[in-house]
Amino acid sequence: MVMTQLAQHAELAQFLSQQYLCESLTVAEVNTLLHYLTVLHFDKDDVISDVGDVGDELYFVVKGEIALVIPDGQSEYEIVRSGVGEMLGMMSFFDKRARSVRMVTRADDTQVLRLSRAMYKRMKVEHPYIAINLAEQAIMSLDKLFRSVSSDYAQFSHYLYGPGVKG
Repeated sequence: MVMTQLAQHAELAQFLSQQYLCESLTVAEVNTLLHYLTVLHFDKDDVISDVGDVGDELYFVVKGEIALVIPDGQSEYEIVRSGVGEMLGMMSFFDKRARSVRMVTRADDTQVLRLSRAMYKRMKVEHPYIAINLAEQAIMSLDKLFRSVSSDYAQFSHYLYGPGVKG
């Protein structure tokens, strides 16, 4: 059991070391970061968080895919899919407001790292450099999401209204 945990820790440390989040962190800092995170496993179509939940955690995708969807009665509309190396749940995590979308796994054996608000607060005090790197990653992830949604909206508007007409 202990060997399995050590092997998993080593795999996660190797994975994180290759991500933008840890680009400027030392190996020791990556290992420190892992002590603040919890590994979660999900099956396909599991709901990680739902509309209205207060975002007391954020997620970093290690394996699989997660869709951000808006439920509408019996169906749901997918806004975007996020994959390996992407962070999710930042808006609600940082503004402490209810989530506006549902996070649903789209692959079997989806694996995420979860950072709770309590652990983030602790990290800010104990390891502020790591916390700053995490906040920078959150900004980059929000920027990527905003640009993706903006581009999709612009393409849809162009399709719907034609070139040069604002929707």
